Amino acid sequence: MARAKIGYAAMLEQFGPREVVDYSAHAEACGFEGVMAADHFQPWVPQQGNAAFVWNVLTALGEHTKGDLGPGVTCPSFRMHPAIVAQAAGTLEAMYPGRTWLGLGSGEALNEHVLGGYWPETPERISRMFEAIEIIKKLFNSRDKDVKHDGKYYRMEATRLWTLPDEPPPILVATAGPVTAKKTGALTNGLITVGAPEEKIEMIFAKCREGCTEAGNDPSKFRYILQLHLSWADTDEEALQNAIVEWPNGGMKFPKQDIRSPHDFAQMAKLVRAEDFQGRMLISSDPEAHRKEIQKFLDMGFDQVYLHNVGRNQDRWIEVFGRDVLPKLTS
Repeated sequence: MARAKIGYAAMLEQFGPREVVDYSAHAEACGFEGVMAADHFQPWVPQQGNAAFVWNVLTALGEHTKGDLGPGVTCPSFRMHPAIVAQAAGTLEAMYPGRTWLGLGSGEALNEHVLGGYWPETPERISRMFEAIEIIKKLFNSRDKDVKHDGKYYRMEATRLWTLPDEPPPILVATAGPVTAKKTGALTNGLITVGAPEEKIEMIFAKCREGCTEAGNDPSKFRYILQLHLSWADTDEEALQNAIVEWPNGGMKFPKQDIRSPHDFAQMAKLVRAEDFQGRMLISSDPEAHRKEIQKFLDMGFDQVYLHNVGRNQDRWIEVFGRDVLPKLTS
């Protein structure tokens, strides 16, 4: 069995941009491969305290690490027109060829409502995302000709990307629903999802494969990426405290896409209890327990797992997992 590919999830909601770059470089030195950087305009709760612009940070990450990197995930539908997302992703891949990927999602009000426009319901947000992907793919293939778009949600006059990589970065879509998963399999290069029960993940995988097959794509080339939140510390008590204080959103058992303010999340966080994390995020001081949890997802068929430890103890966690967990994981 080959050693599993485990990346570092750099949470720009929790740490400043220089901190994120330092933690990512440290993670790579300790055996992590690749960085997924969160795209947020605001943190989930004020306690987290940050929200740097992901594209600036990804450029710095490209200079200070050697593995893959990409936004996990960015929304191409509200704050930024899809053409700007395509330009950002194309430039990043031109700078770090063969290393980058473009992770896309349908958006959350927390980040996207800042422009003050209408915030649509989920089906429209998903439709907007897939139309945005159509524009991005047109621009990724605009080397020798101008392209344009006149769709339901977006317009783009005739133009092209003047700085393009030799090969466009893979497009990955974040989803956990069957209809979106099938379209993701048909129209993109991979899936990003979060930890979920085994039967749900198997359903999502099956829908992606179905979409690949119907579109005439090779299902074996489709990538399955997992972002896994966890809380590890030297004691169980500290790990639990880190989860409740630093990542209470992980214990909120309801959709979060329509909540606009970190201050609203902070009020909801007062209701979060230890038992709310059960089945949603492993909280433990035992590295072996975390190894088993990560291996479970690798055995399901994920190609790469990006780990997010919710506490502020990043350096300590990176060193412990680099020594006691990562070497024991297989794919």
